Amino acid sequence: MKIAAALLLIVPALAPAQQIGIGMYSLPLVNNGTPGPYWIAPGPDGALWFTETWGNSIGRITTAGKATEYPLPTPGSFPECITAGPDGALWFTESGYIGRITTAGAITQYPAVALGITTGPDGALWFTGSTDNFIGRITTSGVITEYPLPAGNGYPVYITAGPDGALWFTEAGAGFGRITTAGVFTLYPVAPDMGQGAITTGPDGALWATGGAGTDMIARITTAGVATLYYTPTGQSWPLAITAGPDGALWFTEAPLFNEPPGQIGRITTAGVITEYPVPIPAPFYASVPSGIALGSDGELWFTEGTGGTQIGELVVPTANLSVNPPDGFYRSNLTFSGSGFAPNETVLIYYQGIGSNVLASATADASGSITVTAQAPQSPYGPRIFLGKGQNSGKVGAANFSMSPHLVLSPNSGPPGTTVTVEGFGFEFYSGVGVYWNNPRTLLGNAAADLYGAFSGSTALTITVPSDASPGVNEIFGWNGRGQPIGPGSFTVQ
Repeated sequence: MKIAAALLLIVPALAPAQQIGIGMYSLPLVNNGTPGPYWIAPGPDGALWFTETWGNSIGRITTAGKATEYPLPTPGSFPECITAGPDGALWFTESGYIGRITTAGAITQYPAVALGITTGPDGALWFTGSTDNFIGRITTSGVITEYPLPAGNGYPVYITAGPDGALWFTEAGAGFGRITTAGVFTLYPVAPDMGQGAITTGPDGALWATGGAGTDMIARITTAGVATLYYTPTGQSWPLAITAGPDGALWFTEAPLFNEPPGQIGRITTAGVITEYPVPIPAPFYASVPSGIALGSDGELWFTEGTGGTQIGELVVPTANLSVNPPDGFYRSNLTFSGSGFAPNETVLIYYQGIGSNVLASATADASGSITVTAQAPQSPYGPRIFLGKGQNSGKVGAANFSMSPHLVLSPNSGPPGTTVTVEGFGFEFYSGVGVYWNNPRTLLGNAAADLYGAFSGSTALTITVPSDASPGVNEIFGWNGRGQPIGPGSFTVQ
């Protein structure tokens, strides 16, 4: 073991933001009401795989936005980190185990103390034994070897394969470490509050790491141990996960200080220029705490919402222009999509969710690569979302921001007092309870439960009775979930 002094540079840097689009996908909540998606990694099947810390599950989401959950066999195991293994399966850490899950969902567990995990250059998995202060190696057949760190050093947190054929890891309260596949350590003390975050190899052949909880730092460290620290512009965030993006830069997650919104996604160039993008949230009461981030097979960035969250996010750096008018509305609103920068005369598909999901609209670009096409707003939960358009020849992608509002549909919508009415609701918060009220005098008529898409309709629609003392004429009926969101309007004409 060697301890090498790291040359340290501190550089503040920021830049104006470029255009991006962020979409959020609600999880089905099969195993638990609060899944808490934490870490995420691209799988060998083209999907993204993630851990659900509170949901005690491993999740999978396609690039089209369809999620599946696989409950773990051990209750309360709190899965944390996940990585694609060398054997075509996913490997993850959990309380007391290292787990393996095939792309078909078959799970195997190996007793171990582990936190961070990555695939090494030797065909094995390498992990951090944070509480026991060691770096571990596990073969794909489950054989574990442990390499204890020297006493007096910070405990290891996250780990990655370096560009030099070794493994690099962060050390809480110390800095960084390097271990060869033969088990030889070199430690680089950097800063007393550095080393709690994640680490990855950048496109420039250096290691990039986040400061983690209680810091606002990003570090670049060469394979010779020369470290440079960059501070985020806000100075009020906890950078956590980091990954190389599709644009030659690094992208990282930022949890808000004291869990106060907004959480952010950060971007740092290899020259240290930082930009930050707030994660859209559906209401002021709701805080997004982004944690894991990974580059998907579709060339987009995917991130998890954190241990208290229920969504997976997709970040798109557009290569074409796309807008929607109006920029807000409700289910079945008439929408007009306008785009430019696509290839001349190519087909452009507008998708319901992620690219590859159902097609909402199709248009043929003109000779200048521009499109205009109309469609109706699909079912979506309350709040901000994006629509993605992709040129089928050029592969260029545009992202249009849209905000969904709640809305009630009544059948029938007129009749005498005492009429039985079916009420369907759309655009409410996903999995929320919705009270349906008669407005004058204000009377609760019934309660409904919104689904994954913020709707209660069909077999889950609510049946109400028009009050016997209802006034003739148009009367307002509204749906409200009591969580600070706009009221979903509807009306009934009393004859």
